[in-house]
Order: sequence, then C-alpha cells, then structure tokens
Amino acid sequence: MSLLSPAFDASGLRDYAHDWAVVDVETSGLVARRDRVLSLAVVILGPDGEQTDEFSTLLDPGCDPGPVHVHGLTAERLRGAPAFDQVAPRIAAMLRDRVLVAHNAQFDYDFLAHEFARAGTALPVARRLCTLALNRRVDPPTEDLRLGTLAAHYGVPQVRAHDALDDTRVLSGVLRASLHEAARLELPLPFVSCPPRQDPRFAPRTPKTPCAYRNPGRPEPGGPLVQGMKVAITGETLTPRAELERQAVEAGLNVVGSVSRHTSALVSNDASSGSGKARRALAEGVPVLDETTFVRLLGDVRPGTRHERTRNADAVIPSPTAPPATALVPPVQEPTVAASPLPGPAPSAPPTPPRTTDPAPQGRPLSGRRVLVLGGTHPDAVAARGRIVELGGAAAINLSASVTDVVLLEGGERDRRMKRITALAFPTHDAAWLDAPVITPLPRQGGGPAAPLVLPRGGVIDLPQPSGSSSAAPWTVTATWAQQTSCEIDVVAFVVDEEEQVCFDEDFVFYGAPENPGGTVRLHSDGPTEQTIGVDLAALPPSARKVVVAAAIDGSPTFGDVGAIHISSGPGPSAAPLAQATLDAATTERTLLLAELYRRGPLWRLRTVGQGYDQGLGALARGYGVDVSD
Repeated sequence: MSLLSPAFDASGLRDYAHDWAVVDVETSGLVARRDRVLSLAVVILGPDGEQTDEFSTLLDPGCDPGPVHVHGLTAERLRGAPAFDQVAPRIAAMLRDRVLVAHNAQFDYDFLAHEFARAGTALPVARRLCTLALNRRVDPPTEDLRLGTLAAHYGVPQVRAHDALDDTRVLSGVLRASLHEAARLELPLPFVSCPPRQDPRFAPRTPKTPCAYRNPGRPEPGGPLVQGMKVAITGETLTPRAELERQAVEAGLNVVGSVSRHTSALVSNDASSGSGKARRALAEGVPVLDETTFVRLLGDVRPGTRHERTRNADAVIPSPTAPPATALVPPVQEPTVAASPLPGPAPSAPPTPPRTTDPAPQGRPLSGRRVLVLGGTHPDAVAARGRIVELGGAAAINLSASVTDVVLLEGGERDRRMKRITALAFPTHDAAWLDAPVITPLPRQGGGPAAPLVLPRGGVIDLPQPSGSSSAAPWTVTATWAQQTSCEIDVVAFVVDEEEQVCFDEDFVFYGAPENPGGTVRLHSDGPTEQTIGVDLAALPPSARKVVVAAAIDGSPTFGDVGAIHISSGPGPSAAPLAQATLDAATTERTLLLAELYRRGPLWRLRTVGQGYDQGLGALARGYGVDVSD
C-alpha cells in the first residue's frame, strides 16, 4: 500500500514521508542488559511507503533461548546461525539515516543498542517512531493496541505471529495505515530522539537487597540499635565505607543515602563538618554516632519487625480468586488530604468510605463520550473539563479518532485544529451545551474497546491482583499532554516504603536512570508528549508500599502554561487502558504528583492525585529521601 493512494491528501505528505527502517526482534527475555536477540528482521520503506529492501536472520546468542513456547526458537534451531557481530555491519547500513520503527519501539531499540555495544560499535539511529505510541494518538476503535489487533483493524494479513520477518511485514502495513490516519487527523508524529544507549548513565547498578524490617524509629540515648533502623553515613571513616555499609546491612539495618525526619541515626566522625547530611541531622534532631560507637552497637543489634508479606501481593502463582481485568471496583473519591507544605509525601489518607456499586448512575449523559475543549482561559477550561467528568464523560486534551464532541470556549474557533475538526464534521458545541447537553447517538463501531473508567482527582480503584508470573505484563501509567507543548516535561517515579521514603537513591526512576536496579519500575519514552511508567507489581519487595508517579517541567514554565495532563492506566503497554483521568488544576506549579500505585491489604490500588508544588524536581526528590546535590 503506497502513501500516495487517491484517498491520501498529498499536500500534507511531507510531514509523514520519511525513510523508514521497520524492525522486529525476538529475544531470550525481557531485560535488554541481560538477555539476547535470537532473531531479527528489517524492512526498508521509502517516503512513498513502498518497500525497497528486507533482511532477516536467526542469531546464535550463546545462551539459553528462553521462552521457546513464545517464539519457537530452540537451541537446536539456532545452532549454526551467525552471532550478532557478524551481521551488525549489514544491519547498521540498513538503519543508518532512517527512522527506526517498531511496535513498543523502546524495547527493540534497547535490545539492538545493547547488541551493538557488545559488538563494539554504536547503534546508528538518531530517531525512532513507536507504532504503539502513534496509535495511542490516532486512538482507533480497537479492543487493544496489540500488533495482531491493529493488523486486523487495518486489514493487514498476519501469517505467523512472533516470526520476526512476518511481524515486520505486518508492522509495515500497520505503519502505512497509521500514517494515513495521522494525516487525516493532522496529528504530529511522536518521534523520539535517540541518545547513545551505551552511555554509563543508562546502565542500572547492581540490584540491592531492600531491608526486610520496618523502621522502628530512633534509638534511645545509649540504647541498642534495632533491625530496620535507617542509618546514613557521612564523611571519612576508618573502616572503608563499603565495608561499613556491608556490616550494617548484614545486621539488618537500612543504610540510606540521605537524611530525613525518618532517619534513625547518622554515623559521622565529625558532626560539625557542615556536610549536607550533618546539617539536616541537626535540623531534624537525628542522633549522631561516631564510627567507634556505631561499630560497637553493630555487635548487638536487636531483632526487628519484618515487613508483612500479603497473601496475593507477593504471590508467585496466579490466585484462583483474582478478579478478571474487567471486574474493577467502581471508582470512588477518597477524602481530600491536606497537602504537605514542601514537595514530598502528603499525610496518609483516612479509611476509604463505602463504595458505590452503580458504575453508571443517573445523571451521567456523557458516559462513553470523549469531549475536547478548545479555547477559554485556563480556569474556564479547567471548569469545563471538570463538568465533562461530572457528566460521566472523558475530557480529551488532543484531537484523535475517539473524540466524539468538541466544546468551543471563547477563542476556541481560532484553534489551529478547527480546520481539521470542521473538515471531519466533528460535532461542536458552545459552553452552554455543558449545562444540559443534547446527545447525538454515537455510531456503532464493532470491535471497539470498553470505555475506561473516568476517575476524578483523588479517585481510587482496586487493580486486578498480580499473578507473579515472569511473563506478566507490567502495570502501566501513561501521561500525555498537549501535542503543541514546547517545554520539556519529565515523568518520574519513586518506589517508597511505609514512611514514603525511597530505600535507595536508585529507586528514583527518571530520564537519567530509566529503570531501578531490580528492573521492577521502568520509564518508557514513547514520544515528546507522552511517557509511561511500567511497574511489575508482583515482583516489588514487601518494603515497597507505594510507587509515586510524578511529572516535572524543565525550566521556567509552569503547569498552568502546559495545561491538562491526561493519565491512563492498564495492564501492559498494548492493553486497552482500564482507567483514565485528566489533571488540570495546576497553575504556578513546576512539579505535579500524577498517580500512586499503593498496597491496601492484599490488593494494589491506583489513586489519581493532581497535587502540585512550585519547587522543582530536586526538592520533590529530597522530600522522598533521595540524596540530591544542591
């Protein structure tokens, strides 16, 4: 299928015409720094969408091929195939000066980057395009965004799933069709600039063992240490720092990298050194122990209380009573919690009130509809989107195929998207329509997904219980903002304990460290206005009580300038989201808490937050116990 079909508007072709290298890899596992590529295929498409070249090969990884039941590539079948470094020059020539395209592109890109690094060279890719992210923008009426589902929707035949060459040919067809839809809607393509992945900052450190004990607080003056106490060390030590930390960890203490009000003790041979940790210890009243005293106390550390292991949250086999993905408890709004005066955790919420059992109560005429608001002042737009949610609808922030209605506030008719909205005959309304909306029945679209639950700010749902299977998809929280946004926004995550503090600095996941050492929390850069946090809930240690997802603006703009942030959450990057929310109350804030995944008994819950702070990301990270330099 050429991009130059009669139905395609060639006048806008230049924004969608590029040299493409469509890629698919089959791998021995899911962790690029550890697992290997078993087979790969590359299909080259020209700017007109026509195929000009293709290449595929099996690869001998020199290791166990992993889940043969998924990819069908046994060790016998791979024996005699070339090693990656033997085909690297051919692959590099095909990728160079082209846009790499893949479905869930960061996965394929990371595996290729690690393979090229092992071969002693760099992956020659400057930009990539994820067809998964592209179709999130297009938002076709499909049950999910898996490759097979999209292929069926776009009429692309699929012969052998999980065969690299066939998957690549199928993906080429999906790319052509997706570009047609993007052009029809005049959507910008979500290109991602590709940094050199062999850079050391992208290599996670060796996983650390989280402390198995709850923090009992601070020691009594002259009293013993207790397992689980949080201990920080600063300044020069007689014993090598690494050895001192090892002894403390083996004794059951929790060695932390920064000082907070939750720190039990600071070890320092010079309490007046003026270091950041020493100053914070003085301000918080944290007791200071010299090294000699600390080593003596390590000889008699008292037993502590272990973190609870909930029956299902840490299961290693599927629970027979786990609810299906569609059986989520209807959302509720937990009582509002007073915000912390500084960036960081807010006080714990009171017990959840009784839940409603009616998922579609009376007075929700916009249920199942997606309404885009254009124009108006920031407060007016916030109020309009809030009204849409009150009426049961979802508040859109970008134009997509799933938008059902457009509300025009003052000046909305001058929005650059209005020409396309008019051409495609989207229903448009003035602001008064939200007082008593008159609904036009939606056209029936077979195969469409169930509408995600729309959560208000502070809304909470119970998640399906994780199975603990190594093949289970991570739970994802995706943040999206307006496609015309010019400032840089970073989505980050903190894995925190019951005191809302990280166990290690490495449990702060951000652009410079896109996964924590255990690989249980990962940041996926899906495009310039979309980023995803993936969390393996079943693999999180018992000490991890919550994963906080936040966004931060780089520079002087504020979230009042950016506008609304839309979040969606579901069981894996290709699955249809099960819940969504639009957070847009921020004005002068530069950091914004988006959502929390937290334990409540045997369950994990998702809570939308929407709490903002005027300070930057550094202050927010310090609030969660990350040691950030001034």
